[in-house]
Amino acid sequence: MGKDFFIHETAVVDEGCIIGKGTRIWHFSHLMTGCKLGENCNLGQNVVVSPGVVLGNNVKVQNNVSVYTGVICEDDVFLGPSMVFTNIVNPRSAVVRKGQYAVTTVHKGASIGANATIVCGHDIGEYAFIGAGAVVTRSVPAYALVVGNPARQIGWMSEYGHRLNFDAGGIAVCPESGEKYRLESNIVSKLQENK
Repeated sequence: MGKDFFIHETAVVDEGCIIGKGTRIWHFSHLMTGCKLGENCNLGQNVVVSPGVVLGNNVKVQNNVSVYTGVICEDDVFLGPSMVFTNIVNPRSAVVRKGQYAVTTVHKGASIGANATIVCGHDIGEYAFIGAGAVVTRSVPAYALVVGNPARQIGWMSEYGHRLNFDAGGIAVCPESGEKYRLESNIVSKLQENK
């Protein structure tokens, strides 16, 4: 343990965890042996991080979230209150399947809304936006906006979290940042400005 991060007195942190500078771990949370948290993460109340889980820098985990073995969250990921990850596709109480955990990667900048469920083995693309209560049963492309059960794509989102409206030429502008995006062959990319 170091003094570069904060752990609330009610939290339990097992030996063998790696915790980055500036990270905050709040009430009744539990970090299990072998998990790795990057810098400036924030784990809310009643969060469980299982062995082998990797959280990048600046990951925000809201209250009542369990991040199970097999989950990787890259930098700047947001996990909303009470959202759910799974890690076995066919769980049975009487059958031990610890060696069969499916990997789920949540890529840089993605947001997962409150009470959403991510069925294991499906990647969430960079800056994707998963609506509250959605049930994700397949991989989600970068910048996609998905909602519902099962989740379906209804649009695209900017890196600042605004709905993108593409013109006839396939260009959209984020209303907050002014950054431009291109939609081509059902793939969104951010345009780099010449400086």
